[in-house]
Amino acid sequence: MYLIVVGAGGIGSALIDLSLRDRHNVAVIERDPRKAESVTRRYDVLVINADAAFTEVIREAGGERADALITTTHDDATNLMVIAAAADLGIPSIVSVVNVKEHAELFRRLGAHVIENPDVIVAESLYNSARKKKLADLVTMAGGAQVFKLVITDKSPLVGKALRECGEEGLIPSGILFAALERAGELMIPVGSTVLEPGDRLTVYTKEHVSDALIERLAG
Repeated sequence: MYLIVVGAGGIGSALIDLSLRDRHNVAVIERDPRKAESVTRRYDVLVINADAAFTEVIREAGGERADALITTTHDDATNLMVIAAAADLGIPSIVSVVNVKEHAELFRRLGAHVIENPDVIVAESLYNSARKKKLADLVTMAGGAQVFKLVITDKSPLVGKALRECGEEGLIPSGILFAALERAGELMIPVGSTVLEPGDRLTVYTKEHVSDALIERLAG
């Protein structure tokens, strides 16, 4: 894959690391000369010290043969112009950070996949790790839906009961889906007849924000 990364901050640098680890070809566009020089010293990649908001700059970075472009700047106006320029060049996959949630739909209309405010995502992950010891790998998706992993303890009201029974008794609220279950190193897809045991690690999908009360209610 030939990938163009716009912005060489923390996210951009991590993307370069990941891409080179998987042996992809990478070009970087960074308008800050100090950051551009730093990338040149650290990586064997094409680095262009310019404003990526112009089609010619993206073309110089190999935009006409690129498989994907990811723009990571903290300026939504810049990201928006980069998306438009990348679309003009026909880059198949365009991904952008969106710093202001209200801008996300506009980005999507231009054909970009969006990641909403990565600083908030990181902060939320740290916050949830600190306050929810029974919770792991929480991801918030568009619209507020969340996916997370939950360990069932021996105090959980779900233990010893089939999932169908738990649902009938109202122990599992509506809008909750158990998507996977890990038990003794084995991964399975839970069904209505699945009986939960202490130590079961569930992958949970919920349509709404996860509350502390819900975590305690399910995990025990």
